[in-house]
Amino acid sequence: MKENDPRVRNSALFAGFKTGINFSYMGRNMNQRIGIFGGTFNPVHMGHLIMAQDALEVFDLTKILFVPCNLPPHKDASRLASAEHRAAMLEKAVEDNPDFKVSDVEIRKGGTNYTIDTVRYLRQLYPRYDLFFIIGSDSLLELNQWKEIGELAQICSFVTFVRPGFDPRKISLKKFKLGKSLKNNLIRNVAAIHQVDISSSDIRRRAAEGRSIRYLVPSPVEIYIAEHNLYKT
Repeated sequence: MKENDPRVRNSALFAGFKTGINFSYMGRNMNQRIGIFGGTFNPVHMGHLIMAQDALEVFDLTKILFVPCNLPPHKDASRLASAEHRAAMLEKAVEDNPDFKVSDVEIRKGGTNYTIDTVRYLRQLYPRYDLFFIIGSDSLLELNQWKEIGELAQICSFVTFVRPGFDPRKISLKKFKLGKSLKNNLIRNVAAIHQVDISSSDIRRRAAEGRSIRYLVPSPVEIYIAEHNLYKT
């Protein structure tokens, strides 16, 4: 983590917060580092891209790998655009950024996707890279419910961005049945994020109502949604 980055140094959320947790970057070495950004991306929007850019800069990552899921294990899939549409929108959103790439590993696998399976695959694909899984603070509080979180904490680090309204004092290590070092790996890399109040659900609602989604999504994504008549019903 860049200690002089204002998203870390000036974050009022961490003022007076004493838990014994070191919120500075503690990567294992200076290997090339891949940030893994998973999600439904239904659709991808500017908030996703800003979050990815923040991760790239604050944690000195080499590149960001966007991984759209096929079917999410903990979300209602009834309003999902097809995996092919969501992946195509992601490709258009990142096509002008050489640091951003899209992986269709979960789509090719099919079925319901779990993070541990994806990270195992990426660990084999990139054996010389350090892997960092990007999440928001809401997901951080639910990591104890993730499949095989113990192994996941061993083969990748987590990068957590604090979202508006999050109280870092809510972080508790007691519910994680892991050794101390693995527990710390879950909450080692935490930083503030540019606060952009954009949601995929609002974009879908606006598209269904025929309202503009301009400036909420990249222009190529806006065009793609219109051309394919997505989110109209």
